[in-house]
Amino acid sequence: MSASTELREETGRRRFAVPHVYVIISGLILIAAAATYLVPAGSFDRETDEAGQEIVVDGTYQAVESTPAGVMDILTSVHAGMVEAAPIIFFVFIVGGAFGVFRATGTADAAVSRIAAKANGREIVVVPALMIFFAIGGAVFGLAEETIPYIMIIAPLAIMLGYDSLVGAAIVLVGAGSGFAAAFMNPFTIGVAQGIAGIPIFSGFGTRLAFWAIFVSVSIIYVTWYAVRVRRNPKLSIMYETDRTRDDIHPAESAPLGPRHIANIVVLLLTVCVLAGGVMAFGWYIPEISGLFLAMGVIMAIIGGLGFSRTAEAFVEGFLAMTMGALVIGLAYAVLTVLKDGNIMDTLIFGMAGSVSQLPTEFAAMGMYAVQSLTNFVVPSGSGQAALTMPIMAPLSDLVGVSRQTAVLAFQFGDGISNILAPTSGYFMAALAAAGVSWTKWVRWIWPLILIQYAMGAAFVLVAHLFIWPANG
Repeated sequence: MSASTELREETGRRRFAVPHVYVIISGLILIAAAATYLVPAGSFDRETDEAGQEIVVDGTYQAVESTPAGVMDILTSVHAGMVEAAPIIFFVFIVGGAFGVFRATGTADAAVSRIAAKANGREIVVVPALMIFFAIGGAVFGLAEETIPYIMIIAPLAIMLGYDSLVGAAIVLVGAGSGFAAAFMNPFTIGVAQGIAGIPIFSGFGTRLAFWAIFVSVSIIYVTWYAVRVRRNPKLSIMYETDRTRDDIHPAESAPLGPRHIANIVVLLLTVCVLAGGVMAFGWYIPEISGLFLAMGVIMAIIGGLGFSRTAEAFVEGFLAMTMGALVIGLAYAVLTVLKDGNIMDTLIFGMAGSVSQLPTEFAAMGMYAVQSLTNFVVPSGSGQAALTMPIMAPLSDLVGVSRQTAVLAFQFGDGISNILAPTSGYFMAALAAAGVSWTKWVRWIWPLILIQYAMGAAFVLVAHLFIWPANG
């Protein structure tokens, strides 16, 4: 029996199917609407601080007139949320389109093939080398759905090198996932969250880079340790029987890394450098960053010789890959629209602040991390979760003595870690199916690493709060 058949049968035996993320968020809109009838209306005064960000003034909460949501308010909230989130939504589309062009040039495929070809006699080097490659992708441009095509290349490659299909899946998923969770320049998570929190985009770069290096290194060690054991004794593989009998996976042909590919890699690196410089030196925000990525896509298309029509198609393919996540942002904003128009947003903030304000601030920071971690199981979209939670977490952090940078860090790790565990993560489940690894076997293998990652995330949030970004820092 093939692993993909096993996965289908396990899926078929489940009595409960996890709802689509749109269904979940639609349910949250209805819950928010119901809450406007149950939660007292209230409001804080707000002021602009020296950094130009609007913050809640502690001690100014007061009751205001109740404005519960009616049927038409619920129906129009989706449109209102889409309109309010339009800058972020189109930012996501443009960045996705640019990387659609990058994929269309074949540069990423060629780079992976070149690394594999150079590993002859040094097979163990492939695991950390490729994981670093995917971890950088996760950290810089939020590699997630894009991992699925690479699974089809890396899984057979891993088997050819004496490992198993789980190692192939882990190279891509754990590599990109750990880079995504500890990202230092991911526009879809850090960029969106910091934009909503009102702090400079990609600020705190050095701290996040250090955390990324530690987080990714530990993840690489975990995967490499398993890979070494499997290569020495294949019977230790969780996938031993399945990989021996499968006939649905075959090695992919290597693509040579040519001058055009190398030139596009240089363009990508230059884009990252210009992005960092523009944000830090000139205060670039979403419009300027969008323009930069648009230029990157056009330049890569010219270098790659795609032509006008193929370039347009590649942009569209990139847009399509981002559609679900981009629209999740608008739906999440619809939830916020209902809460704001119902005058209960500040009441929720006041209630959460009251529950943690008497505790040491490190417990408040840990509470934010726990809330974000739980939220990600029902809202697996990083940008969508940022849109849903940061408008609450940012002002809450002002009230409980936690910096907004730390609040973003708590979101970042809380959002990213479970992406390679939760069955609500669509791309992750599709990637496992592509590798021929069942979800139950994957969980059996990865749960110790997930616990380690959650512990590291908690430690990083605590260290950042106590020593790097103190309150109001």
